[in-house]
Amino acid sequence: MAPASTPAPSAAAPPARPPSASPTPSIRAYTEVAQAVRDAGLLRRTPWFYALVAAAIAIGYAACGIALVLLGDSWLQLLVAGVLGILLTQTAFLAHEAAHRQILGRGPANDRLAQVLGAIAGMSYSWWDSKHSRHHANPNRVGRDPDIDVDTISFLEEDAAASTGLRRLVTGRQGWLFFPLLTLEGVNLHFLGLRHLLSREPVKDRWIELASLATRFAIFPTAVFLILPLGLALAFTGVQLAVFGLYMGASFAPNHKGMPVVRRDSKLDFFSKQVLTSRNVSGGWWATVLMGGLNYQVEHHLFPSMPRPGLAKARKIVMAHCRATGVPYTEATLLRSYGIVIAYLNEVGLAARDPFECPFLNEYRRL
Repeated sequence: MAPASTPAPSAAAPPARPPSASPTPSIRAYTEVAQAVRDAGLLRRTPWFYALVAAAIAIGYAACGIALVLLGDSWLQLLVAGVLGILLTQTAFLAHEAAHRQILGRGPANDRLAQVLGAIAGMSYSWWDSKHSRHHANPNRVGRDPDIDVDTISFLEEDAAASTGLRRLVTGRQGWLFFPLLTLEGVNLHFLGLRHLLSREPVKDRWIELASLATRFAIFPTAVFLILPLGLALAFTGVQLAVFGLYMGASFAPNHKGMPVVRRDSKLDFFSKQVLTSRNVSGGWWATVLMGGLNYQVEHHLFPSMPRPGLAKARKIVMAHCRATGVPYTEATLLRSYGIVIAYLNEVGLAARDPFECPFLNEYRRL
């Protein structure tokens, strides 16, 4: 069994014991931890919880609408835009949970709910679901996980080394530029979803999604530009998109960035693969509210259909099994995880700044 390749010590938890050394305990661990989770009832649906969350978000939207009308031509509207960006992100969190069958009892009902919530957030559910499903199947695996495919940011040294032009300039400093660039992620998410829906590839519910997104993009911007003067309306839209993109990216980035990257030919059991490549964010209930449950990334990857209220209890069970099997369990504070992400991206970006290539060194870095 080939081991996972890890980034620099500063970019991850203490070096993981090679999974090949003892695969059987890890395989048995998942069977045992899954049984413990089921016995504790942590996979049962919690509709009351999600009803409360949805009600809070709906009240927030109503308050933003009232403030938009009452404040009129005031730069205080930019605060409303920021709150709207936060509410849209929280809506995206709910869409994520519905897509994982965490909210309702039946799969098709969850799909429809995720489609509606995704449209409110301005995202294509079919695009996101396909991408996210591949990520869950092979987190941080080269060539399999779309979340580490090169975009503006390079997550692998070979991608950084192959960058050219403006992207090479960005890649060389990408750690420090990562969070500023996230302010553009909202626009990027809208664009990628629409591009997917307008492509020639088969898309389930293409016209339903296009109609939903067209309605969403007609209502939100139209209301803003009808109520506010042009300059203020543009500023409002820019702030809303920036907050949405930054909040989304800052919530997903700590989960896997800077954790071990798995080679294409590696063979890992499910338990080791999901635990070794995921990082939890400590902080308890406030982190859960802030990140929509994404702070329990290890447990989410082991049990994708587990509702948000069960994740904290599952954490204790998973940690105990990790100690018993010797599989490293990674958890860090939010600020520490951001530091790890920045350091890792800067290290990867060095490949774009190095004018000399050393095949031996490049091979050594993959070990």
